[in-house]
Amino acid sequence: MIGAFAGLVVSAFRYLLELPETFRPALIGLLQESYLNLTIYGAVLFLATLVLWKIVALESLTSGSGIPQLKGELAGDISMHWLRVLVLKFIGGVIAIGCGLSLGREGPSVQLGGCVGKGVSSLEHRPQVEQRFLLMAGSGAGLAAAFNAPLAGVIFCLEELSHTFSPTVLMGTIAASVTATVTSRIFFGASPVFHIPPLPAFSAVPSLSLLWEYVLFALLGVFVGCLAKLFTPSLTHSLDWYVKNLAPEWRAVGPLFMAGALLFIMPEILGGGAGLVDRLAAADFTAVTPVWLLMLGGLFFAKFFFTVICFGSGVPGGIFLPMLVLGAVGGSFFAAAAGLLGVMPDITAMGGSAGIWDASLDSSSVGSYATAFIVFGMAGYFAAVVKAPVTGSILIMEMTGSYPALLPLITVTVAAYVTADSLGVEPVYDVLLERTRRIKRALEK
Repeated sequence: MIGAFAGLVVSAFRYLLELPETFRPALIGLLQESYLNLTIYGAVLFLATLVLWKIVALESLTSGSGIPQLKGELAGDISMHWLRVLVLKFIGGVIAIGCGLSLGREGPSVQLGGCVGKGVSSLEHRPQVEQRFLLMAGSGAGLAAAFNAPLAGVIFCLEELSHTFSPTVLMGTIAASVTATVTSRIFFGASPVFHIPPLPAFSAVPSLSLLWEYVLFALLGVFVGCLAKLFTPSLTHSLDWYVKNLAPEWRAVGPLFMAGALLFIMPEILGGGAGLVDRLAAADFTAVTPVWLLMLGGLFFAKFFFTVICFGSGVPGGIFLPMLVLGAVGGSFFAAAAGLLGVMPDITAMGGSAGIWDASLDSSSVGSYATAFIVFGMAGYFAAVVKAPVTGSILIMEMTGSYPALLPLITVTVAAYVTADSLGVEPVYDVLLERTRRIKRALEK
């Protein structure tokens, strides 16, 4: 029951968030037609600001990703009013992400699934311990439906929410995640979230080629692990800056109007960014130039800072998908650098020769090592920021359909995790939960 309801809720959420991405090119053309259309759009963004402020004012637990709030609920520090959070988070997430803020649907989907689990257990008057298990099952179902990744939903609950292996949690989460995935696939089909060309066949026989491949994979993990160093501190500094300098009703103004401007300047970084990953994977890395490195570096920092600005405003929306996109861009940068240095084992054309931004690129062509670095970069960055390497490996494997690449995928995530750990990177959701606890304690004094 929980899996089916969570699958329906998250499927509706996902559908409404995909509509703006579908109609974004038409919107740009409409806004370019006249200043009147621009004025009307500006008024819509201002109205969205007020609605988002009112939603967060009515229910503070709708702010941000939703995963720290779930962790707080499981720890006994927070108690969600499940129906109010579910309705307001749904509406707020659709408005914030639909308007182009660089936030993801997956964190809110996890919280929505958790609310469904808590709601069902509350209505059936289940014992407190059982309510906790059903909350985790709903959370896993939410992630599974959002990413079309049932196994990742189960592993996420065990590694990130429960931190222990419990047969009760395992079986309940498996049932809910599988049911939610089946429900989601009724509406969206069984294809992975990212449309990645098939990865190349990696060496299986011990050789110098195999050794060099894994050296590069380990170096990629070190690289994205270093990139992860500033992510969590930047989020917390942004949250603190908004609190100190802006009244709650004005915090979403800047990000929303930045999104309106970026619609014409750099639409690639709007929203979660799944389309950007597809374009990177379909690009031709056979003729890499230094300009590519500058472009990819600029793309990374633009997405990074816009995500930090959007999340800091406190509107409903997660960092799950933006994290993966940042990892993909980081992996692209690494692949381009390796190509320039001539150390890539093999670079096969993935599409046309026009480059990343050519919409005609054929993403069904056979992938190359560059494609692999993009995929592995996502997993490594997630593992470094969230400190959940197993979830990162399984999640990316399911989201891209890269099942034969599990061993190199794990190599990258472990290298990224160890690098981040040695640099003192703290798990992002634990840091955000501790910040919420500090604010709660300060308000209670």
